[in-house]
Amino acid sequence: MRYIVFIFACFITLCRTTTSAQEKLIPQPIHLEQGSGFLDLTAGIRLEESSALLAKEHQLAQTIFEEWHIVVQDKASEKLPTLQLVLAGGTTANTADESYHLHVHKEGIKITAPSTVGIFYGLQTLRQFTLQNYKLAVCEIQDEPAFSWRGFLVDVGRNYQPLSMLKEQIDVMARYKLNVLHFHFTEDIAWRLASKKYPKLTDAEYMTRWAGDFYTEAEFRELMAYCSERHILLLPEIDMPGHSAAFTRYFGVDMQSDSGITYIKELLEEFATTFPGLPYFHIGGDEVKITNKSFMPEITKYVEELGYKTVGWDPGSNLMSQTIRQLWMGGPEAVAAEGEMVYIDSKHLYINHMDPLETVTTLFFRRIGEQDAEHPNLKGAILCSWPDRAVAAPEDMFYQSAIYPSLLTFAERIWQGGGKSGWVANIPPAGTEDYVSFQEFEEKLLVHQQRFLADKPFPYVKQTDLQWELIGPFDNKGNLSSSFDIENNPLVKAVAPTKKVVGGTVILRHWWADIIPGVIDNPQPNTTWYARTKIWSDESGSKPFWIGFDNLSRSYASDSPAIGTWDNRQSKVWVNNAPIEPPVWKQAGQKGGLEVPLIDEGYSFREPTMIALKKGWNDVLVKLPVASFKGVDWQNPVKWMFTFTPYKIDETIESLK
Repeated sequence: MRYIVFIFACFITLCRTTTSAQEKLIPQPIHLEQGSGFLDLTAGIRLEESSALLAKEHQLAQTIFEEWHIVVQDKASEKLPTLQLVLAGGTTANTADESYHLHVHKEGIKITAPSTVGIFYGLQTLRQFTLQNYKLAVCEIQDEPAFSWRGFLVDVGRNYQPLSMLKEQIDVMARYKLNVLHFHFTEDIAWRLASKKYPKLTDAEYMTRWAGDFYTEAEFRELMAYCSERHILLLPEIDMPGHSAAFTRYFGVDMQSDSGITYIKELLEEFATTFPGLPYFHIGGDEVKITNKSFMPEITKYVEELGYKTVGWDPGSNLMSQTIRQLWMGGPEAVAAEGEMVYIDSKHLYINHMDPLETVTTLFFRRIGEQDAEHPNLKGAILCSWPDRAVAAPEDMFYQSAIYPSLLTFAERIWQGGGKSGWVANIPPAGTEDYVSFQEFEEKLLVHQQRFLADKPFPYVKQTDLQWELIGPFDNKGNLSSSFDIENNPLVKAVAPTKKVVGGTVILRHWWADIIPGVIDNPQPNTTWYARTKIWSDESGSKPFWIGFDNLSRSYASDSPAIGTWDNRQSKVWVNNAPIEPPVWKQAGQKGGLEVPLIDEGYSFREPTMIALKKGWNDVLVKLPVASFKGVDWQNPVKWMFTFTPYKIDETIESLK
């Protein structure tokens, strides 16, 4: 079935000519030159053995050709194409090791790089090519990243993830050239790495969630090896001195006390002795009242004596100047190239605070450290998944937050560099240069989902061709149930639109409105807005939709909607003048709590809403009232928004404008 979304104007389809396989790469290479002709692999290919250092890369190449059903031949032949992996000189100073040159020509494939990691990345790019009748299009790629730290944080201290799940994420990171796994394994909730000296530290009685789940020494060694084989730096974090209630429950002392310092040093020494070879160690330092000002300097010196370079949170405790700062709070601000501090950006890179569809938009336009590329004081960024709230099952995290769509989008941005100054939550207006660039990336993203992640949770659908007219504001005088004439005749031409916007998710006013703009230029409390569109269906029947009016952050104890409502603002939606009823919530009216898992409160982790469509055009009207912009409490901030989009579409949505 095909849907067509329409916005009261002329009929011009936005479908574009299908791009070549090399134009659907993520991350898109810095320089790609399309040649003429093809490399014919019908007879197979021979892998030319070179440096012994490239044994694993040759094995990866073998795997790629097996995936393509290309026979790898042992014997040399003048008629047989050859793959050459060549270690050679570098390019620029800060990313030389990760640069590569990939040349597909009529006689074979050659990947040249200054190091094994460059060869590895060249092979990952090759892996994304699409064969047509056992042929590869001739092309030449010269590539290197804009930033050398391209990381992803997993918080297993709060919500445990089995090793198999971590490996799956690492595989995706490696495919898309992310190279730092920030492993946050200690928390108030639990200490999740086994200790030989203090084996009961990981006992269930000292954990408040996922009690008894932790990583053994063997599992952590396996995790280290798994990262290393994929050229990913494992960055372990023991959060100190805050987020350490699990430590206190077991030892019976505060970490900042004299006894606490003794115990934590013992644990740090044991870690360094048990797991040698890691160059960096994250010492935490955020969200804590410092009662012992000498704690962090003493711990920093001790960790450095163990052989590590330290990383810590900023803002946080009294970090030493040599500790790399990981930024996490505050608005967009340029990281200057002057001064002695070195930074990693994680500001507004917390995907647990983002609506799934918003996540891809935000990350695509995100400008790392408000700089286009790395400089001596800015190494890169780490994308963070903080599922603060308990989940009923580990896989729920992947539906509540758009983890895999986020990883791919972040990989594109941080490898490419650039982006837009400030933070973007909504898709730019249709027809603009920014809109076109996002639309092109979205097309790539969905191709990758189908090709490489079809068996994984991927809460994202095409939304660039979904266009709306916003109409308002109407003064509701604080009465959210106030109705206005447009509800009786949604498509009346006499009511001119105030603004046209794009997206499956549209944010009118962000809860961080002072630094993240919504689509309404000057939003006012006690007003009601409407959004309208038309949807074409080439047959009648009940079809699935994602509908939502709140983004319940996985870091807040947000309340569940009351029975018979979509949200606490009395938002509504009609299709063909028929009201679309909200789900029968499983936790209707539940007071939010960090230990109360979300079950069906978000559109991305419940069954889609089925809507009866008629053949032809279907009218859609969304009502968006708001009273105060101040939430009932800090756990329930007002994020004035809506999501309405067809789900699991059989054919591409076409938008007409």
